[in-house]
Amino acid sequence: MTALSAAKRPAIQETAGRYAVTLLGIRKEFGSAVAVEDLDLDVRPGEFLTLLGPSGCGKTTTLNMIAGFLTPDAGQIMLDGQDVHHLPPDRRDTAMVFQQYALFPHLTVGRNVGYGLQMRKRPKPEIRKRVAEALERVGLAGKEDRLPGQLSGGQQQRVALARAIVVQPKVLLFDEPLSNLDLKLREQLRLEIKHLQRELGITSIFVTHDQTEALVMSDRIAVMRGGRIDQLDTPEMIYREPANAFVAGFIGQSNLISGVCTEAGSDRCTIELSTSNTVHARHPGTVTAGDSVRVLLRPEALRLGSDGAPSTLTGAVIEIINEGNIATVVVQVSTDVRLRVAVSDPGALRLPTLGDVIPVSIPPGAARALPTGG
Repeated sequence: MTALSAAKRPAIQETAGRYAVTLLGIRKEFGSAVAVEDLDLDVRPGEFLTLLGPSGCGKTTTLNMIAGFLTPDAGQIMLDGQDVHHLPPDRRDTAMVFQQYALFPHLTVGRNVGYGLQMRKRPKPEIRKRVAEALERVGLAGKEDRLPGQLSGGQQQRVALARAIVVQPKVLLFDEPLSNLDLKLREQLRLEIKHLQRELGITSIFVTHDQTEALVMSDRIAVMRGGRIDQLDTPEMIYREPANAFVAGFIGQSNLISGVCTEAGSDRCTIELSTSNTVHARHPGTVTAGDSVRVLLRPEALRLGSDGAPSTLTGAVIEIINEGNIATVVVQVSTDVRLRVAVSDPGALRLPTLGDVIPVSIPPGAARALPTGG
């Protein structure tokens, strides 16, 4: 374990006791590859925080270092103000819910759930009571004597969740626990997990590459790329005020158009687009006149028709995707600019037809300019 620099030592004293989890200057290498680099993170007590990012961004490696399954090459990990780098996983007061369930196939549901308590040498009456309570919480009361192979995938994941919460950990860790389930079951379980986490008040760190899971479940999201955190904020701020083009493109549907800033204030700027149109846009405070930028236009913020907006882009309709309560109209503005426009309640509005040349209006405040380096 590499010692922290003197500059970071005061931060340890300041954060001790105030955060459930603190990571300071964490680095992890696998051979010549750097998986996590100089990562700092504070997780608040009782918070549901999601590590979100593409494969290989370092999110699972970070989770495994918190759990104690991997050892950082540099930096410090603190749980509830205590330095835990020297502690094995079973002494860190954390519990993990794995992607592959990791249940013992030859043990009953009840014995799987109670295994952690048994290893902690709790009295048998206490184990029976706490196992029954945990199974009740996850909707599996009465299934103590079933084997995992007799359960559905969703029920097996509930057993894994019960096994994690029964030991009453201070920190609950989730390693993409819903990725093996079908869409309908994922949607159901993500809400159940969030409700259970709120009810129990357990600090939780959830790893996923699914942006919808992150937006629906999280109090805060850490968007990771290349072993670092690009942005850490609430789901609403991550979606509406992304820090750079990577975050904007990774979260939600987005239209990103190249342009150049011709005039900039502290948080507003004027952009000349690659289509020769001019738009007024918000920016994160890092854009100056002359900068090349990417302009973010969310599909739901755009409007079909001129609509009296100061800025419009005109193109031909090349695709219409109708999903009943919402439709997406794809408009080819130029060779390299294609806009997706979301239309809510399409039944109440006459949609264009393929080949129609139509204007797409950009309402005031809908555009956000982001540095091209992000």
